[in-house]
Amino acid sequence: MKNVQALSDRLVTNIEKVIVGKRKAVHLIVAGLLCEGHMLIEDVPGVGKTMLARSLARSLGCSFSRIQCTPDMLPSDVTGVYVFNRVEQDFEFHPGPIVSQIVLADEINRATPKTQAALLEAMQESQVTVNGTTHLLPRPFMVLATQNPIEYEGTFPLPEAQLDRFILRIQLGYPELEDEIQILEQQKLAHPFDSLEVVASEEELQEAQETIRRVHLADEVKRYIVEIVRATRDHEGVYLGASPRGSLALTRACQAWAALTEGRDYVLPDDVKSLVPYALGHRVILSSSARLHALETSDVVKDVLKNVPVPRGEVRKAN
Repeated sequence: MKNVQALSDRLVTNIEKVIVGKRKAVHLIVAGLLCEGHMLIEDVPGVGKTMLARSLARSLGCSFSRIQCTPDMLPSDVTGVYVFNRVEQDFEFHPGPIVSQIVLADEINRATPKTQAALLEAMQESQVTVNGTTHLLPRPFMVLATQNPIEYEGTFPLPEAQLDRFILRIQLGYPELEDEIQILEQQKLAHPFDSLEVVASEEELQEAQETIRRVHLADEVKRYIVEIVRATRDHEGVYLGASPRGSLALTRACQAWAALTEGRDYVLPDDVKSLVPYALGHRVILSSSARLHALETSDVVKDVLKNVPVPRGEVRKAN
């Protein structure tokens, strides 16, 4: 696990040359990458969402593409199209921007539901189907989607099935005073992104992703995760709680978090508590009465964590 921690430390340190003062958010992005998940970054414009995705791709030396979502975008603009080749007298596939290793779906909620659905197969199956032919996507593969939670005019809210495909949802937030001054100083002559170097290979990343799967989860921790997810379904302020996919997402994220933050080969209940807001917050749909009383999903998550007992048994991996 120390190799995983060393890899994540290199990635985080490199990305922080561009993204200043947002260590937890950067750690969460790396955790999502290590557990082969997709991330939803929800925040106001100008806080570094796009630059975070580009910095991650540059740090890995991975192929990167950006999909600028608009209401007039078609599914074929995402997946690609077949074009007739007059020389070969046959149709050849021209891949769309989704056929990359790190894909930024910028302002995803501005795309129509039909175009949003084009991302579903890619995110779940790591493949796209065009004209009945399936094309596998490269590995590693990660979708980083952004959306503005403030501006709703001309947007199409993501359906539950789409939200459920994102392993974590994070916010960056505005920088602190000293951090913003540092940003101004860094970009006085040139953007620090231009000098970013590759600090990890694809082989190292794929090896780390395989290692993450072997992080130990004690039976008590598994039960704790499931009890938390089930509590979201039974909460009085919730119309629809997290599904079993939420349990799986929280489990994988906790495995990655334990390895990359402390180099542990086992998950602690504290790991679970740290990641529940990011793994389950976007999977919970509030009831109409809860919205009427200005209740938010974060309030539900806090209430669930307060009421579900924390396991006290041994959680370390047996030698």
